[in-house]
Amino acid sequence: MKNFTSFHFKSITLFVLIAFTAFTSCKKTETTDPNISYLRVINTSPSLATYNAYFNGNMVNSAALPFGGSVAYLSSTSGTYSLKFTTASSTESLLTKTITLNTSTYYSVYLINKPAALDIYTISDDLSIPSTDKAYIRFINLSPDAPALDLAKTGSTSILATNKAYKNASSFIAVDAGAYTLDAKETSSGTVKATSASTSFTAGYHYDIICGGLVTLANETERPLSLQVILIK
Repeated sequence: MKNFTSFHFKSITLFVLIAFTAFTSCKKTETTDPNISYLRVINTSPSLATYNAYFNGNMVNSAALPFGGSVAYLSSTSGTYSLKFTTASSTESLLTKTITLNTSTYYSVYLINKPAALDIYTISDDLSIPSTDKAYIRFINLSPDAPALDLAKTGSTSILATNKAYKNASSFIAVDAGAYTLDAKETSSGTVKATSASTSFTAGYHYDIICGGLVTLANETERPLSLQVILIK
């Protein structure tokens, strides 16, 4: 008969406590393997169309991405890869781009511009949390025909981010946790161009505030200018 080693209850308890502590101390912003990079994909093309995204030939979304739809971070070794976008019903490429991922870096890739002129805008993500009682927001202007824009809390004269032209982003900005709305204002005049829905911002989390859509619509398939809040995950 085989002999099995008996563990004392206190030893088991200590092991579970150590394992739990190690698990809960790991955060998304910590990269345990220096050769790993992280990539997420967001559709901000200003139309009613939906898209599938392929990373090195593999579709990464479970359902076609609508405007504002995103794919959670994918992990991969650093290097050069292809990123392809198709319609929801076809595997034929509408846009294929080569992207280079550096080690220990998080990236966001936004599908931008009208369907006839699709492109991508890529930015690295600093997901550090200097203060655990703050939420962190990043303002990005991804409207092809919008003017330079500022970001402010609705009803406030204090500007959170200023003078962001198309394909320009602020750094992450610390804001108080809580629920409020945000305005995208024309930098030159202060005119409110778009207002977000009321959103609860949770301490310790990062959010994209994306001004997308179009100021001037050519047809009913295009999306009007809007301010979207997207949780980064």
